[in-house]
Amino acid sequence: MKLTIVVQNLGNGGLRNGAGDPEDRWPHLAQRILSAGEPDLVLLQEAVGWDSYGHRQLSRAMHDLGMDAPPLPPSSSGLRPAMLYRRETVGRWLHWNTDFAQETLHGFGVATFDVGLPSPLAVISVHLNPFVADKARDEAKLIATRALRYGPYGIVAGDLNYPPADPRHPAPDYGAMLPYNRSARTRLPSEVDGQLVPDRRVTETLAYTGFVDAAWTLYEQRDDDDAALLRRTGTDDRIDQLWASAPLADTIVDYTLLDKPDGASDHHGFAVRLDLALAKTDNVWEYK
Repeated sequence: MKLTIVVQNLGNGGLRNGAGDPEDRWPHLAQRILSAGEPDLVLLQEAVGWDSYGHRQLSRAMHDLGMDAPPLPPSSSGLRPAMLYRRETVGRWLHWNTDFAQETLHGFGVATFDVGLPSPLAVISVHLNPFVADKARDEAKLIATRALRYGPYGIVAGDLNYPPADPRHPAPDYGAMLPYNRSARTRLPSEVDGQLVPDRRVTETLAYTGFVDAAWTLYEQRDDDDAALLRRTGTDDRIDQLWASAPLADTIVDYTLLDKPDGASDHHGFAVRLDLALAKTDNVWEYK
């Protein structure tokens, strides 16, 4: 089976601007999402207001994309993540687990699907704490562990808010980095002799838990060093990422940045394509 996964931070639900004024950007966001074809999974962040008025916006997204959705997860901030899935390709979800969502700022849920692997594929739309890297590290470890709750096949994707893990990755655009992001996304000056050094420990936690960064994995594999794979998704860095557990590393076959139409969001989206026929099946352990 081949899967297409689209990841997109909506920016205030796609319904308002940063000042809170009405601004319906959803039609542009839907166009961007569908520019990847008919995705099998869509992982969204900042689904603000999607539960209001009888979940009107969630229903609108389901109809416009021709997809279904599990319930929105609990969220203390209201900037909850959301997920949509194409039942014709991945089937109905087997589990929808929001245990420990209260341990994170924005919330999360684990959806699992039977996609022909020896155990279920677990998928999490993630939005990590943007304010304090140490809290985001805690969230990353929790979410990575929950993605492996049903076996070795897990996907964690969304707005990670922090630099990619590999130290060889291009540095952020410090000139575009606002002071509050600099204090969250770089190491303290006292730790690094006053230099500007990306704080990669948040995403390194995912790598240490056995996940791989889809865009970086393809970048390393391609002989032409395709820099388009590493384009920034936010103002100053590639903070939106998809991480796949180790048995899925070889299934990552394509990555495309989604940046049209302009102005759909303050984040670019992206699409990752997986060929699940390439998944490792020789070590199918159970969570204990």
